Amino acid sequence: MLALDHSHIAAIVLIVEDDMMLRMRAVDMVEDAGYTPLEALDAAEAVAILESRSDVALMCTDIQMPGQMDGVGLAHAVHERWPAIKIIVVSGQLKLQNIDLPPHCRFFGKPLDAHEVINEMRHMIGHA
Repeated sequence: MLALDHSHIAAIVLIVEDDMMLRMRAVDMVEDAGYTPLEALDAAEAVAILESRSDVALMCTDIQMPGQMDGVGLAHAVHERWPAIKIIVVSGQLKLQNIDLPPHCRFFGKPLDAHEVINEMRHMIGHA
């Protein structure tokens, strides 16, 4: 029987962002880091994706988005249900001291510095 080598498969990064242009930029950062992006427009869509997949290594979510749950609530829900998933939270409106994030979660203010975010993704989930 042949054993499959999955070591070359890029890690999956879920991007949760309702603004199309910002989501496209985040997708570019994820791809530039060597990972495979998945996209969700809000928390409900993100949870549905996570319920249907077991291969997401990292989630990057905006705080302000439409729907019943914001990015902080989503970060807590994901941390509780899928503790192995690493989480990056971003916002252009809030400062770090104003938000309550789960343990080991990383916050970045917008506009994002692509180099800094890529380095953090690699630190959190390894090099692609």
